[in-house]
Amino acid sequence: ISVIIEGINCTKPTSRTVEVITIKDIAKALNLSTSTVSRALRGSYEINPETKRLVMEYAERMNYRPNPIALSLKENRSRSIGVIIPEIANNFFSQAINGMESIAYNRGYHVVISQNHESYERELVNTQYLAQRRVDGLIVSLSGESNDLEHFKELQSKGLPIVFFDRVPQDYITHKVSADNFVGAYEATAHLIQQGFRKIAHLTSPSWLSITYERLEGYKKALQNHGIPIEESYIKYCSHGGMIPEEVEKAVLELIHHPERPDAIFSAGDRLTTSSMSLIKREGLRIPEDIAIVGFTNLISAHLLSPALSAVTQPAYEMGQLATEFLIDLIERPKSTIRFETKRLETKLVIRESSLKPA
Repeated sequence: ISVIIEGINCTKPTSRTVEVITIKDIAKALNLSTSTVSRALRGSYEINPETKRLVMEYAERMNYRPNPIALSLKENRSRSIGVIIPEIANNFFSQAINGMESIAYNRGYHVVISQNHESYERELVNTQYLAQRRVDGLIVSLSGESNDLEHFKELQSKGLPIVFFDRVPQDYITHKVSADNFVGAYEATAHLIQQGFRKIAHLTSPSWLSITYERLEGYKKALQNHGIPIEESYIKYCSHGGMIPEEVEKAVLELIHHPERPDAIFSAGDRLTTSSMSLIKREGLRIPEDIAIVGFTNLISAHLLSPALSAVTQPAYEMGQLATEFLIDLIERPKSTIRFETKRLETKLVIRESSLKPA
């Protein structure tokens, strides 16, 4: 029913003795009390940022790792965090998971990952499964079908901390972490306009997702600010975010065979972008000579595609880190949160060959 991937620290067996670094060792080396080091490693607000930085850097350098079993027995917690994402194969989510684990590992937590594959039903089952495993909290990026959040609200009402990232609900009171999708989309569309393209299409995800709305608004605002009418037939929604090839093919072919074929496409996701490039070429058209393209993607291989892909990239690693810091703070200091935060991190437009109009 669900795919669960647990973060397991696998080390190569060796005959050499590995020295175990303790909190006492760190305290002695930095001339601090053990209680100060312990609180700094937990991210306590009582410790000043400079001391936290010194402790964390030294702990990382000396490969200090807390004992999660001892901690779970002491604190009556599982010391595990549940993460629900659309798919691990997506470069953005794999980078975000690396960021989550970088924080969780140093704070003595394991990360349990589950994929919803853009399915509400899978998301519901996975959420219930993780709750039954008594994870201490959840980090969630909503599926393409999730416009009912009662399963999350019920768990949160029972005391389970939940943080949303990337695909975040609008009317939900908790911490949220996302990229500045509006600005990223605006800059991508404005770049195409500055290159001389005027018939710019937008290929995107389900309309109710936050990332869809924000990127669509950025796209529309760029067109409006440059005096270009918004053509609704140029906007195509793929309700499964590119995971169903036939759905993407239908949308892209409708654009290619449009009576006023667009001269550029701004695509809102990894699969949508790569599928678009493949279909454009299959139909005998050239990129960017016939149709230019800019993607909203964290593809590591974007510069290796033919042509090299212009892309809006998100700080996925940092988003994962921040979401995890928020969640652990809710877990360890449940009564101290007065105000929930919504953080939007800056995106970056990387311009390559796919969006440069030939001279």
